[in-house]
Amino acid sequence: MDKTQLRARGKKILSELNPEDKKRIEHSFYLHLFKSDIWKKAISIGVTVSQESEWNTEPIIRQAWDENKFTVVPKCEPKSKRLDFYKLDDFDQLETVYFGLKEPDPTKTEPLKKSQIDLLIVPGLIYDRHGFRVGFGGGYYDRFLENYEGETVSLAASNQIVETIPKDEFDIPVNHLITEEGFLY
Repeated sequence: MDKTQLRARGKKILSELNPEDKKRIEHSFYLHLFKSDIWKKAISIGVTVSQESEWNTEPIIRQAWDENKFTVVPKCEPKSKRLDFYKLDDFDQLETVYFGLKEPDPTKTEPLKKSQIDLLIVPGLIYDRHGFRVGFGGGYYDRFLENYEGETVSLAASNQIVETIPKDEFDIPVNHLITEEGFLY
């Protein structure tokens, strides 16, 4: 399968999950993540603000706040296909942009440098066992991950894992993958 087919497969997997299964899988993600050393060591957590069809990141953001960690969320710059991360202290600091995405409002918060993010939770649709992923197609995260030195982790149900993914020279794997069963690596 090529990346376009894998992307469609990943979207289908997420859209067809019934609400009870989705909540059960998400709950296992959170348990494994919050017990992990990479979470415990991190002072700043980078994470997207999820849309309805994605794995829910609100509990991750709230847990980070409860533990007095910095939470930073990305703002996409479509012309340059760049991500800039902004500190998020309250959901009121978000604005709705294109395609209904929730992103930080730069007038209500402050940017953080890439080097200030300890743990980045990288979204995706399909993964292989080596940390390579098929995302939503913009290449934003691969650009951001270039020269990123912090830890990276993705959350994926076991049916989002495939044997191999076609790789391009700019694809950067995540360090860790959490499934409902725990850390895959």
